[in-house]
Amino acid sequence: MMLTLEQLAQQCDAEIPANQSSVKINAAADIMIATSNQVTVLSSRKYLKYLTDTQASACFVNRDMCIEEAPENLVFLYCKDPEISFLNAVHALHPRVEYNRSISKQSVIAENVTMGKNINIGAFSTIEQNSKIGDDTEIYASVNIGRNVSIGKNCTLYPNVVIYDNTVIGSNVTIHSGAIIAADGFGYKYRNNEHLKVPHVGNVLIADNVEIGANTCIDRGALGSTTIGAGSKIDNLVQLGHNNQVGRNVIICGQSGVSGSCTIGDGVVLAGGSAIADHVNIGQQAVIMARSGVAGDIEAGSQVFGLPAKDKKVVWRELAALSKLPQLFKKFKVLENRISKLER
Repeated sequence: MMLTLEQLAQQCDAEIPANQSSVKINAAADIMIATSNQVTVLSSRKYLKYLTDTQASACFVNRDMCIEEAPENLVFLYCKDPEISFLNAVHALHPRVEYNRSISKQSVIAENVTMGKNINIGAFSTIEQNSKIGDDTEIYASVNIGRNVSIGKNCTLYPNVVIYDNTVIGSNVTIHSGAIIAADGFGYKYRNNEHLKVPHVGNVLIADNVEIGANTCIDRGALGSTTIGAGSKIDNLVQLGHNNQVGRNVIICGQSGVSGSCTIGDGVVLAGGSAIADHVNIGQQAVIMARSGVAGDIEAGSQVFGLPAKDKKVVWRELAALSKLPQLFKKFKVLENRISKLER
């Protein structure tokens, strides 16, 4: 989409010089690759080195940022929060493509399914008995929705998503391709030299404004519910075990795994590759840094790292001391030789 700088500034809560209002912008781009007729963003001084050579026509900057050198053809859009203004620009310049909504003749829908208005259902998708689909929801091709499933308004289920029976999904939820919601949890009892499966008769509850990445698996509760709080965002390739209680606005990054019956407080961040043992409580706003292994409860607001995870400052001091071991070993050998000579 093509917009003038004046139009773009109005939509992005920004100010521009009056004599530059007619400059045309057709795309948003990173400061390192932006070209003519594109807008970029300078969100931190560490990117100033890229500003002098940028080919962009416009750039979002903070009103308080002091810039000494910039290309003559670059127009600054001054704003309070350059990152958010830039995201608004991306939405404005790259609007989502709207397709004609319809229910494919190649889909299979049970007779007693309740469907709202303006729904799209792609080819080879199936919806089983007693399920409900809210208004404006998009279900792409080859999605399987089980029995007694409830899906709210304005949701998007991308191809090959599988929703097992009795799942409840709120409104404005996005589930990406290959995700599986409410499969049986991994629960067994070892008796008489064999693994006996624990029945899983619970479900999964997903609140509003949740996004679930591709190929992520969320297991149903054994007896109760596995819950995902409103506003939480789950990356690709994440495993959430049975009976987990995930709070509001939680971030879970790719390849993280959470064992069963954990409680994850509001605003928690699980960085990439985090591994959480079962029955662990993670307090609100805690940060589990990448590749960390958590085997015990984590206090609210703390930042932990390592395997086993400990306070990040403690771990960094330990790593700093560990890096000095080769040098200390050399000193030890010298002292050992001197002592041997003295003893002789």
